[in-house]
Amino acid sequence: MTEVWVLGGTGRSGRAIATALRERDIRPVLAGRDAERLTAAAGGDRTVVAASVAQTAAEIRRQRPAVVINTIGPFTATAPELVRACLPASHYVDLANDIAAVAATLGGNAAAAAAGRTVVTGAGFGVTATESVVVKLCEGRAAPQRVRVDMVPSLAMEAGAVGEALAGTLLEGLPGVEGGRRFQGRGYRGGRLVAARLGGDATRLTLPDGTAVTTAGMPLGELIAAQRASGAPDVVAASSEAPSSPLVRAVLPLATALLAVGPVRSFARRRLAAVTVAARPRPREHSWGHAIARWADGTTREGWLRLGEAQAWTGAVPAEIARRLLAGEGRPGAYTPAALFGPSLAESCGGEFLTAEITR
Repeated sequence: MTEVWVLGGTGRSGRAIATALRERDIRPVLAGRDAERLTAAAGGDRTVVAASVAQTAAEIRRQRPAVVINTIGPFTATAPELVRACLPASHYVDLANDIAAVAATLGGNAAAAAAGRTVVTGAGFGVTATESVVVKLCEGRAAPQRVRVDMVPSLAMEAGAVGEALAGTLLEGLPGVEGGRRFQGRGYRGGRLVAARLGGDATRLTLPDGTAVTTAGMPLGELIAAQRASGAPDVVAASSEAPSSPLVRAVLPLATALLAVGPVRSFARRRLAAVTVAARPRPREHSWGHAIARWADGTTREGWLRLGEAQAWTGAVPAEIARRLLAGEGRPGAYTPAALFGPSLAESCGGEFLTAEITR
């Protein structure tokens, strides 16, 4: 079977991926819980109705699609069961962007390789954009001493509720991640994951278009991807979406301590899921992935990946990965996007690299 399933097909990411698949002459199969909404989103394409992750996994085992693209968070909860369902007959792709989910899925490399299937995690804006820049900077070179990656999305917001899946991803912390407590940041020091301050390592970046943003440390999947791509013992991952003001950073320790209490976290998750956001245009013309790598001899290389609206790119990347998997271009095992396909993946989705070398 050559079907490509998009799980969470009525959501914003699912709809963007379906559009990008159709642009590549691939008719998606949309899967989700609500038959009426699926039919409206599918526009005549096939749908699969499944009321839970367990039912979705059962349908994957029964129908054996060629590729499954998972957009359903929190990925720490959904990815393990769905990957297991895929391995007998299907390749798997997801949009995870948190350390816990990305690390756990990559930890299944041996099982994926034994099954002869390709598993790709982090196939959204943050991991793919920053990892691609790191791969570009480090091509043909020994491992640098230190790497910092920054994701700077330009994202148009749709009106609507935050939703249970996103709220869960934001508030569940880092279950099972070594190096610190569940509600702490992370970084690499000496090749090991260690605790880091949430919103720490704040830096004012001047973008190539002349505008400026502040980025700060966040425990994101790009931390894992950047370390694996570069081999650097010291790595920081940061985002323009991270809290960077002194006031917010001052109250974060108390807020995260409260989230460690189960009933408080459940209450906060329900409340956040119900919050509605207003529609807004994207704040700048371009989104950016950024990395800077420093070698022990004093060489410093800096790179940028320029692309358009972040959500549209998050649709294009998994669609292009699916196209390549259908064409037989994958390899058995578990990967992040640029580790599998190199920087060309970002370019084929409309990204443009800008790099510079600075010797100090």
